[in-house]
Amino acid sequence: MDKRIEVRLAGEGGQGMILAGIILAEAAAIYDGKQATQTQSYGPEARGGASRSEVVISDGEIDHPEVLAPDVVVALSQEAYKKFARTVKPGGLLIVDDERVEVAPDVAAVRVPVVRLSRETTGRAITANTIALGILVGLTGMVSRQAIEKAVAARAPKGTEEMNRKALEAGFAAAEQVKSAVT
Repeated sequence: MDKRIEVRLAGEGGQGMILAGIILAEAAAIYDGKQATQTQSYGPEARGGASRSEVVISDGEIDHPEVLAPDVVVALSQEAYKKFARTVKPGGLLIVDDERVEVAPDVAAVRVPVVRLSRETTGRAITANTIALGILVGLTGMVSRQAIEKAVAARAPKGTEEMNRKALEAGFAAAEQVKSAVT
């Protein structure tokens, strides 16, 4: 049976979670040679409303493109957490921005100050989506590091390549800190 990984990336409109899903799917399909689908949904608000991107990655054919029981949920806003935290399948991974999301005591989550880390690394909150991708890939290995680096570079607007590279590196570093705290 082919390995299937389901990911839900959620936050507020303007946080770049839909773009993050597109980049993750491209990393898998274009640079790692896997199969991938990406779907998205967002509220009517241009910024501030709920948005989510869902990615399915598989070594083989994807017969159902929707995320049914995500292996990983990334929530960068409280609303995203409320809607999607409990959709993570048992044994799955929940990643939250610990300065923007209050997690229930009975919920296991990886807590990283994603937006603060973004501001500290690049001076801009808008790179939080790239930080989140670094954390996600650094913790799961669902796509190769080289694939996500190439996908981020390919999607970075002209003149922002270095800023996005730094953001991705900061996400990988945060993932290493999480891993070392667990061991």
